[in-house]
Amino acid sequence: MHQPLVAISTDVRQFDNYTWHAAPQQYLEAAVAGAGVFPLLVPSFGDRLDFDELLSSVDGVMVTGSKSNVHPSLYGGDASEANGPYDPARDATTLPLIRRAIERGVPLLAICRGIQELNVALGGTLGTEIQEREGSLDHRAPVSDHQDERFAIHQAISIKPGSCLAGVFGAGEIKVNSLHRQAIDRLGSKLEIEAVATDGTVEAVSVKGARAFAVGVQWHPEYWVNSDSNSAKIFRAFGDAVRLHAAAKAGARAAAE
Repeated sequence: MHQPLVAISTDVRQFDNYTWHAAPQQYLEAAVAGAGVFPLLVPSFGDRLDFDELLSSVDGVMVTGSKSNVHPSLYGGDASEANGPYDPARDATTLPLIRRAIERGVPLLAICRGIQELNVALGGTLGTEIQEREGSLDHRAPVSDHQDERFAIHQAISIKPGSCLAGVFGAGEIKVNSLHRQAIDRLGSKLEIEAVATDGTVEAVSVKGARAFAVGVQWHPEYWVNSDSNSAKIFRAFGDAVRLHAAAKAGARAAAE
């Protein structure tokens, strides 16, 4: 089966006396099993990378979740230790990659930290420690030594009628595993809200007038992609958009020959 290439963001981590550029397996598994694509890890080297060359070679971009947060200096926030940890090398890579992918019409799926990077890349801001806001739900993962318990599907969100995700899930309410301390505050000017939690927290966005699928979700569909139908649906929709982009590129090349 043909597997088009999809660029996957990486975190910069220190362990075993090495600096690693890595992504959690759940995202890579979801890319292969859920979207039917070939995940290609992009090292976080910032402007040392030629993003146009990369985007000419791949047919999609996936920006993963992470324990780290977007550095507040990028959106005028409080760069305190309490709002960390941070990964500036990742920020320097994902934000320009997101902008170029949108400009070039390359399909984009941004998950958890990814939706926050998408918002900041397009001029928005983030709210930190949102569980402390009056009237807000506690969106953090429950304390547990078992990942299945931490990532359990439990939170209701409402999909906006007529939105991109309404075409994926249908309009109305679905349940997701949304686990986060931060969330979108001021929405980026090129974004529109796709879904909200019961407390009004933005749970999904799309890019206005995008030339291809360009969606960010605050929850973690990658974790249950092999067993939850809604988790599978978003990766299938992303994979279909990637294959459509690949086919269009192949058609353009054939026409030019």
